[in-house]
Amino acid sequence: MKKSIGSYPRVRIEGGGRAVVSQAGGVLLVETVRKAGLDTAVSAALAPWRKARAVHDPGKILLDVALAVALGGDCLADVAMLRAEPAVFGPVASDPTLSRLIDTLAAAGPKALTAIRAARAEARQHVWRLADREAPDAGGTVTVDLDGVLVIAHSDKEDAAPTWKRTYGHHPLMGFVDHGPGGTGEPVAALLRPGNAGSNTAADHITATQLALAQLPKKYRRGRRTLIRADSAGGTHDFLAWLAQRGRWLSYSVGMTVTGQIHQHVLKVPASAWTPAVETGGEVRDGAWVAELAGDVLDRWPKGMRLIVRRERPYPGAQLRLTDADGMRLTCFATNTVGRPIAELELRHRLRARAEDRIRNARATGLRNLPLHRTAQNRIWLEIVQIALDLLAWMPMLALTGKARLWEPRRLRLRLFTAAGQLVTTGRRQILRLARHWPWTHVITDALERLALLPNPG
Repeated sequence: MKKSIGSYPRVRIEGGGRAVVSQAGGVLLVETVRKAGLDTAVSAALAPWRKARAVHDPGKILLDVALAVALGGDCLADVAMLRAEPAVFGPVASDPTLSRLIDTLAAAGPKALTAIRAARAEARQHVWRLADREAPDAGGTVTVDLDGVLVIAHSDKEDAAPTWKRTYGHHPLMGFVDHGPGGTGEPVAALLRPGNAGSNTAADHITATQLALAQLPKKYRRGRRTLIRADSAGGTHDFLAWLAQRGRWLSYSVGMTVTGQIHQHVLKVPASAWTPAVETGGEVRDGAWVAELAGDVLDRWPKGMRLIVRRERPYPGAQLRLTDADGMRLTCFATNTVGRPIAELELRHRLRARAEDRIRNARATGLRNLPLHRTAQNRIWLEIVQIALDLLAWMPMLALTGKARLWEPRRLRLRLFTAAGQLVTTGRRQILRLARHWPWTHVITDALERLALLPNPG
């Protein structure tokens, strides 16, 4: 009788290995920081908070935390993974030094936040210029999606409160630039709010939009080339009036609640006025039609607003609402875009669902919870999370091709960042050798070659 030896080989483990680098694929993010000029921009922005004779630069400390979050960390202490690899990530500050910097920036309040955001905007403009045809504004327009996120709190943190989903925590309002079907997306706004913050608060949507516009190149901060999309939480008189204000002239596509008045207008729409909805490939969407409403339903709303409604057969087992009609699910949105078919406008609004993917990626990149106690500290944490998400969007945009450009953070970490390497010193140079047998080594090396070809900032 043979004795089973198991499915996996038994390996003897010993400590003390030398010249082995874990998270070697993280060099992709380091090179992205360098080519984006983010290191110099953040260092210059945080120079007022650098103490005399300080060993560590505040900008480098903040970027180290952002790199740790991009690699999968979810608290300040996870920067230890960078501290263990000085050959790749350079000298990393101690945990007490890091905590003191977060407290200092939190105490500075809006001044520190404004400095960090200005540095991000400067780097973003440079990255979009480097990306050229792959940039999100390659078509001459930019789309910003606004959406709320529920962040659960597992302890009694400042401003944590019961949420509308009967959980407990915070309710940040986020903004993301949509990269379209050929890419992911990057964050441009994060407004920290208590858990009981209202979904339809127009003032919060206006503030989040202002933060998002400040992150865009100046030519996109006003005018029809910038589209603001939101769900029905943004369908308020004040928010739409602010978007359409004279001199701002932003385009918008905002969900609307199907009120009783809208419901009555839908019932009066003749059958000939309904147009089949379409899919992204141009084919007809089965069981869905769109129509435009007019008349007194537009009273007291901004001039030029169009109201488009979609009726669709619900999925089997779906529960109908009181506002649905004739067994059809009704949804509605407002837009000020003219000169395009309403089916195309409805498809454009429906693609706002990509914001849910951005939120899922944000949860996997430091937004699963807010690790600090005070609100001012967690506002700094949100900026760190956004820097991490920026890097996870910029690196594929600049360096990856094909399907790899669409990899989400979890897959990037599994296939690229966790690759191990060996550090070899020869001719007074340090060379990082990646494992030849790793299935995605060629993806890493090809990406590094593309980054090396890009011009250095300045």
